[in-house]
Amino acid sequence: MKKATKKTAKLAAESVKSAESAKSEIRTGEAKPEETDPILAERVREDRAFEQRLAERNDEMKWLYMELYDDQHAYDYFVEMLRRTYENRSRTLREWDDFRTIVDDWYRGGELLGYMVYTEQFAGDLEGMKNHLEYLRELGVNYLHLMPLLESPEGKSDGGYAVSDFQKVQPSLGTMEDLGNLSDACHRKGICVCLDFVMNHTSDEHEWARRAKQGEKAFQDRYFFYDNWDIPHQYEQTVPEVFPQTAPGNFSWCPEAGKVVMTTFHPYQWDLNYHNPTVFNDMTEAMLNLCNHGVDIIRLDAVPYIWKELGTTCRNLPRVHTLVRLMRLAAEITAPGTLLLGEVVMEPSKVVPYFGSVEKPECHMLYNVTTMASTWHTVATRDVRLLRHQLDSVFSLPKEYVFLNYLRCHDDIGWGLDYDFLGQFGIQEVPHKQYLNNYLCGSWEGSDARGERYNDDPVHGDARLCGTTASLCGIEAAEFEDNSWKLDRGIRLDIMLHAFLLTQSGIPVIYSGDEVGQKNDYSYHEDPLKWEDSRFLHRGKMVWEDAEKRNDPETRPGRLFRAIRNMVEIRSKYEVFHSGADVWTLEPYNDHILGIGRYCRGEKLLALFNFSDYDEIAWINEEGNWTDLITGETKEAKAVGIPSKDFVWLWMKF
Repeated sequence: MKKATKKTAKLAAESVKSAESAKSEIRTGEAKPEETDPILAERVREDRAFEQRLAERNDEMKWLYMELYDDQHAYDYFVEMLRRTYENRSRTLREWDDFRTIVDDWYRGGELLGYMVYTEQFAGDLEGMKNHLEYLRELGVNYLHLMPLLESPEGKSDGGYAVSDFQKVQPSLGTMEDLGNLSDACHRKGICVCLDFVMNHTSDEHEWARRAKQGEKAFQDRYFFYDNWDIPHQYEQTVPEVFPQTAPGNFSWCPEAGKVVMTTFHPYQWDLNYHNPTVFNDMTEAMLNLCNHGVDIIRLDAVPYIWKELGTTCRNLPRVHTLVRLMRLAAEITAPGTLLLGEVVMEPSKVVPYFGSVEKPECHMLYNVTTMASTWHTVATRDVRLLRHQLDSVFSLPKEYVFLNYLRCHDDIGWGLDYDFLGQFGIQEVPHKQYLNNYLCGSWEGSDARGERYNDDPVHGDARLCGTTASLCGIEAAEFEDNSWKLDRGIRLDIMLHAFLLTQSGIPVIYSGDEVGQKNDYSYHEDPLKWEDSRFLHRGKMVWEDAEKRNDPETRPGRLFRAIRNMVEIRSKYEVFHSGADVWTLEPYNDHILGIGRYCRGEKLLALFNFSDYDEIAWINEEGNWTDLITGETKEAKAVGIPSKDFVWLWMKF
């Protein structure tokens, strides 16, 4: 056994030596892969491809890097880091890269269905996740978003967004090897993996932070440290607060260092100083390490915040786009199968620039947060005019722009709506936000929604909202009252909202448990580590007892799961749902009904959604016989009657 081990080690060493020699030949143009053994020939081909990608991007990458940092030594280190990271990338992942490089729009077609999940709440740990992949495939999922799972301190992790070690998985969830194994298992089932990369800050227990606390200047320079409050007070004049009630201010006192440190989100989350090239180099390497563990989609968390300048809002500054473009180039060189997803929770005018340009793209995908918020506004008001106005803006954008669409996620619902548009109807911002929260928290007469406020700010009359899709649709209240009529209405609304989600272009993402109508989890009120954060209301454990009823059409989980799965299957069969389709809003002459038209390759879809408490008529007048994709019936598209909280998908082939 020992001899075999030594022989294996010797062969491995010789292979590495041969590869290094081959790489040297590649750089001098003398390599002849056809004269080597097949394995080495393949490595030579792959290394040549890497060097070619590097050469093609080096001029732009160096120009951007030097413009930021003017540090040749740091840039040389950065390039060598890319080369080192590429060398550590597995053969299997390189094959994925090859496929995705050839079919570089693989994520745009309309075939992807996302699923967002907390590993510990869904399956206990990463090993357990593998046991539920068949469940996800049954639903039609082929894009799995694992919520933050890198090591974070218990009690001050902000749901995993305060990372103490970017090289380790939270011990209770497993190891980096387990992450790689799960990614492999997902890939074998045709599922790509998304993971959050928390790039704006680290935990105050990260090694860099611990050494900064000890007074090491090199590590204090990785953050924003100040000897007194003079400069922090200048920042506060122009920088908005993220959590004015639960974490006011943008700076905190660090008693260990005897200095002030920037903490935009929470006192235990220290903002990284991207003015320092060492920070950018090391954080990019951490991101690429996740890629090398099989992560296909990197969600760049809080990306608008990563560059700070005194006298500004420290949001959406031009240098942010330089950094994102550099990270895109780094990924294209090292792991070209990787996609970047930007978390930009702002109105469309500030979101779209994060796509970059055709010549110099940045993020591959962005969140459609405004549509999500406008959807729940429409649920509360039963008036579709704002949602239609917002969709007109989205539908007018280039088809190359890929948005992630969702009803709910791990976060709250913020009411960053277009109040200039609403103002023409006499709607004022503060009273309207109060109404939306009152209605969706169930404190408005006639409302069956059950949500809770988040980060309530009574001074400014502002608050955000929490709750699961099912509870906000009235399902929780209906089951509590044992009211079958209300339950039917709540389930219809829930299904209608998912139909609307699947009608939009882009990638629909289902939040874990929504497919079976999972309700709010109020147990967080009893947990001192969670009770101050109402977002845990919709972060409860997956109720597998409900999921086991998914094929029983007499149950709430069965009705929802079967309906959503059926719509997902329909979406995958018809060209009209392709992301390249022409999409527009229809005029149904009824402010309670949202109408969306789609056309692609000879197929046309008329989608009509009734948000009213009453049955309504969509006053459209389209010629021909149309097929109802849900019932299979043939219908006319003239004065279409739609029951309360229901929808129709009318399809025709020309």
